[in-house]
Amino acid sequence: MGKRVGVLMGGWGEEREISLKTGEAVVAALEEQGHTVTRIFAGPGLDRVLRGAEMDVAFLALHGRMGEDGKVQGLLELLELPYTGSGVLASALAMNKPFAKKLFRLHNLPTPQGYRIGRDELSSLQERHGDLGFPCVVKPACGGSSVGLARVSDDEALSSAVAEACRYGGEALVERYVRGREVTVGILGGEVLGSCEISYPREGFDYEAKYKGGSRYFLPPRLSPTRLANVEALALAAWRALGCRGYGRVDLICSDEENDVVLEVNTLPGMTPTSLLPKIAAQRGIRFPELCDRILSLATRDEAGVTEAPEMGAVQPAALRAVGGAHARNCQSAFALRGSA
Repeated sequence: MGKRVGVLMGGWGEEREISLKTGEAVVAALEEQGHTVTRIFAGPGLDRVLRGAEMDVAFLALHGRMGEDGKVQGLLELLELPYTGSGVLASALAMNKPFAKKLFRLHNLPTPQGYRIGRDELSSLQERHGDLGFPCVVKPACGGSSVGLARVSDDEALSSAVAEACRYGGEALVERYVRGREVTVGILGGEVLGSCEISYPREGFDYEAKYKGGSRYFLPPRLSPTRLANVEALALAAWRALGCRGYGRVDLICSDEENDVVLEVNTLPGMTPTSLLPKIAAQRGIRFPELCDRILSLATRDEAGVTEAPEMGAVQPAALRAVGGAHARNCQSAFALRGSA
């Protein structure tokens, strides 16, 4: 039976336009699948809008900060509304790229070397950069859709690129550039859905290349079956390291030296019929409306309940006296130890 679905779109940040495109595509797909859909435009006062909406579940078509970073997920948890995508913690970790990289390394997952720098630390940029060298990649520490991303080759370009990236959230991530094929792995229901290689007309899959045409896609990627299996296993391990759920994408670089590195995890990837995850699904014979329906079926929430305490009558008075006596003896022993110190 159809559900009452609220599709959250728009948002506060620099990825609002992309989110609106995702939202409208998802609305049309879910209506085709027989659901009753309400458009919910995220922004100030979202909590009041959600309380007044007649909905059983939220489909998150949001991207970037204040949407993909755990904040809206936390609000939906408080309202006890199930929602699509990862939970609060995994969403926050995936969006904060420097923290995500720490977790990747903790799980022995390869990721490019780099460092985080804030807008109040720009005077120490050259010192922080050290021997990382050039070329390197600069991006906002918390962001997506390749907004604010740049590939730089000298100190002058580095300074301007870091300053630009810091406009989006106040922090930038600088990483060593890894030459190779960019591959993205789609995940649905905790399993690998498939992979896609992106070949772009110029160096770097930046915002212009991603959304204004010219890129080519190879499904499956131009890798040997053995290497592709290893890449997909690496992507799934990164996904699990952050505690993600539902669906998403993991971006990697398959280097020319046969080493593969994890770039980032996207917990709410673009969802128009021409976006990367739907392309991967189509390769598996899954139409876009069906993909949206499957994602909706995975909607849930953390439901971090508290186990009820036993009734006092269930504990016998003798047991309470024994516990109290033991506590008193422990206290006396502690005071004796302190007195002899």
